[in-house]
Parts: sequence; structure tokens; C-alpha cells
Amino acid sequence: MGVFDSGVGGLTVLHECLVTLPHEDFVYLGDHARLPYGPRPLEEVRGFAREIGSFLEEQDVKLIVVACNTATSAAMPQLQSELTVPVIGVIAPEARAAVQATRNRRVGLLATQGTVDGGRYRELVHAHDAGVELVSVACPRLVPLIESDDPYTGETEEAVREYAAPLRDAGVDTVILGCTHYPLIRPVFQRVFGRDVTLVFSAEETAREVSDTLARKRVENDTSRTGAYRFLTTGDPDAFREMGRRFLQLPIGGVEHVSLAELGAAA
Repeated sequence: MGVFDSGVGGLTVLHECLVTLPHEDFVYLGDHARLPYGPRPLEEVRGFAREIGSFLEEQDVKLIVVACNTATSAAMPQLQSELTVPVIGVIAPEARAAVQATRNRRVGLLATQGTVDGGRYRELVHAHDAGVELVSVACPRLVPLIESDDPYTGETEEAVREYAAPLRDAGVDTVILGCTHYPLIRPVFQRVFGRDVTLVFSAEETAREVSDTLARKRVENDTSRTGAYRFLTTGDPDAFREMGRRFLQLPIGGVEHVSLAELGAAA
């Protein structure tokens, strides 16, 4: 299966897939040469996603996971219509889980500016329950803090509290953490929101969706085998390996470099 993101955040999704489906093979591509996606125009991100989707399809994958909330928001309909393999994004599983979890029909969303602007969460939440109120907050400070040498600082907690304040004021009982970086500081979110608020993470919900899709299409590997995984980046392989270990929480061996020209040729 192919998995891609603008950087290493999508490795939190890959981790859950590896734990849920240890018998499957995965190839992960991080588009480090063009990160971050969040502040970019959605049309530009859509072009990047189509290039990467076509490239991964050429790697003979049987399913593609868009492990990036911004790319999912920008490009899902196009990817699903243009590619021959199933494509799963990180937004639909979260939207469904949030609607199922909320008790007072007030749901919060913390995400990048691009994801908030894309409006995909609102569309999908309301497709499940048009009466749910969705309160969205863009969190531009969080990704740089999470990628820093020490993400567990007072500054990180202060930023989370700042972004959480409008959601608490709105009385939400469920919060979608709409960025694949956010699971790395899960304890901070849990501390800020407390036990009465349900936190919905893309990694766990997406891995469940991947498993269900493989079973439904009857294309799972034999569960007795041990799967393999490999890594590609458009950026610096050594930098990917160093930061990637923190996000994947599993060993990362060799990392291959892929040029932007190769991605463009695939599209």
C-alpha cells in the first residue's frame, strides 16, 4: 500500500497501519521538498497530490492512503476519480467518528489553515448529521513546535490552550485533531481538554478504514506473513530518517530519494 504526506506527520498514520495490518507491505513518501502544505493554495496542493498519487500507483500498490489532512481536503475527489486503486483520506474516517462520538452535537476541529479553509470537514460532518455544529480553529504554531527538538514544552501547552479556548467556550464535547502531527503530543491535548471531551485522531480511524477496505475488497495478504515497509522522500533522506523515527516509533532503515521531476513525469 502507498502512503504519502508532505513530511513526517503521516508516519503517525503509517504506525497505526503497521500495528493494525502487520502482514501488509507499505511504501511511504514524504514530500519534504515542498513542505509545508498547510499555508499553500489548495489548487497547488491538489497538483502535488495528483503527482504523488500517480507515482505511487506506478509502484504497483493496491491502495493509497492520503496521510495528510491538507492534501485530503484539496484533492480527494480528483484522486479517487483519476486513480485505478482505492484512495483513502484522513478526513472522512474522523468526521464519521466525531459524529458518532458527540453527545451534544457540538464538535471542534483543530487543524492547519489549509485544512480549515478547504471546508471538507464541515461538508463530511454535515453529510452524517446536518444538525451538528462544527467549530473550526486553525493552529499555525503547532506543527513547528511539534517538529522542534523538544515538543513537550510549556510553549506547546500554551499554544494548545490558546487554540482550545474557542472550542471550550463553544461547549464542544468532541474534538477532531485534524493534523497527522498532533498524535505526537496527545498527552498535551488530553491534559488541556480533560476526560469529558472525546479526542478523535486521524491515525487510529484511518487505519481502521484501511483494514475494512482491504477486507471488503478481499485483497488482504495472508495474516501469517510479516509485511515490509520502505521510505521515500523528495528531501534529505538523513533528515527524514532522524525526525521520522520520532513519529513512526519504529526503526527506519534506508530512505530513498525521489526527485520532483520523477513525480512530475508520473503525472
